[in-house]
Amino acid sequence: MNRISKTRTSSGVRRTVQKHGAPEPALRSEANRIEAQLQSIRRKLRERLQMEYERGELTSPQRLVMSVVVHHEGLSLKELSQRVSLAHSTVSGIVSRLADRGLLERRAVAADLRQSRIYITAAVRRFLQKEAPELTLAPLLRALQRATPQERRAIAKGLSTLERLLTEP
Repeated sequence: MNRISKTRTSSGVRRTVQKHGAPEPALRSEANRIEAQLQSIRRKLRERLQMEYERGELTSPQRLVMSVVVHHEGLSLKELSQRVSLAHSTVSGIVSRLADRGLLERRAVAADLRQSRIYITAAVRRFLQKEAPELTLAPLLRALQRATPQERRAIAKGLSTLERLLTEP
């Protein structure tokens, strides 16, 4: 049996808690709206970084290989092929093209010089550590500069509340 209780908080805002069953339609609608807003915010924060990636003119398979190598440096070609689910020869060609562009490098394994491992280059590492975070932070900084102190406090409070509610058991 569904039970709904409505209460007033100290701020006068009504809270609806449904004890059993599916959430009521109004609550589901509000959750959908909030999720859409969060997605819009994420897109805006990544917009400049995405533009920078597009300037790199990487194909989808090249982006896939780069993202795997960035998160799992020092992979063998076989390991990389397995992680991206592409043929060994295809991945080998992609790695060669990315190495020619200075994005990846192959390093011989000291114990067996016939083997090599694939790493991102220092330039890519520098971009990911220094420039990429700044590109995603810049839109947020601009927005906060335009906000009044009261708006900044309201944003911080709202986000803290949402984070707390999402992490509570």
